[in-house]
Amino acid sequence: MSKVKYRYNPETLSYDKIETGFRYYVSRVFTLTLFSAVMGFVYFFGYVYLLDSPREIKLERENARLLSQYEIMTKKLDQVLVVLDDIQQRDENVYRVIFQADSIPNSVRRAGFGGVNRYRYLEDLDNAKLVINTSAKLDGIMKQLYVQSKSFDEIIDLTMRKEEMLRCIPAIQPVSNKDLRRTASGWGWRIDPIYKTRRFHEGIDFSAPTGTDIYATGDGVVVNVTTSNIGYGKYVEIDHGFGYSTLYAHMDGFNVRPGQRVNRGDVIGWVGNTGKSTAPHLHYEVRIRGRAVDPAHYFFQDLTPEQYEEMIQIASNSNRTFD
Repeated sequence: MSKVKYRYNPETLSYDKIETGFRYYVSRVFTLTLFSAVMGFVYFFGYVYLLDSPREIKLERENARLLSQYEIMTKKLDQVLVVLDDIQQRDENVYRVIFQADSIPNSVRRAGFGGVNRYRYLEDLDNAKLVINTSAKLDGIMKQLYVQSKSFDEIIDLTMRKEEMLRCIPAIQPVSNKDLRRTASGWGWRIDPIYKTRRFHEGIDFSAPTGTDIYATGDGVVVNVTTSNIGYGKYVEIDHGFGYSTLYAHMDGFNVRPGQRVNRGDVIGWVGNTGKSTAPHLHYEVRIRGRAVDPAHYFFQDLTPEQYEEMIQIASNSNRTFD
């Protein structure tokens, strides 16, 4: 038998019987269900959004560890950049200078990557800026290392060809001039003998009788044999390789032809007075990658230090040229 429940009625000061029929129980069930649903939602929200699960705690720890590793990597990459910059400076200012190799500009060494955004796939990460900066720095280092590796390949090739390079460098005087008496006018600003104006003289003049032998100053290939009534007159150009070339002007005649290979000391022609010239002499130029340089710096095989100083003095005292 079910229990009978009563409720106290303050108005009648008596107890009224509580009806507990079907509707009563339905109402109670609905109320309890609703209350349970609300409490369940509250617990779920607190668990999901306010409390971290063990898996989330583990992931957060791993994320913090990864960020720490990225920061350490960035610092190490900065150290690598310092070392790489020192290697590049040595390569540019020592090795390439020694072997007369072309300079590699910074625009090539530190060139970026053009085109589309290479790191777009990283932009959705929580720490995208750190990850993208580290990735970009690593890519830059890899490219600089590639350029430096190619540079060292070139230097190694030049090192292996050092003996050949030494034979090709113009290293003697183009005419017999042991007593230096044939040194007429050197490199620099001079008074033009015809126009009487101040002009830059891009070579050295050697006064000598017509018919005096002219020697190739280094091994190479004859690239130009030209006859003209003006300018250089009859002249020969030799390509020595490794960026070096020489020019011999105002010649009386030739002993070589275009495409002929010559060795240092071979007679390539004879002194003359052709073209824009006021007396028999040889105008001699040395060029590095097409740019004229002072030939006196390359007479190190047939001059002693004392003779070299004397030649510089003689050439610098002359204020006029023969061409």
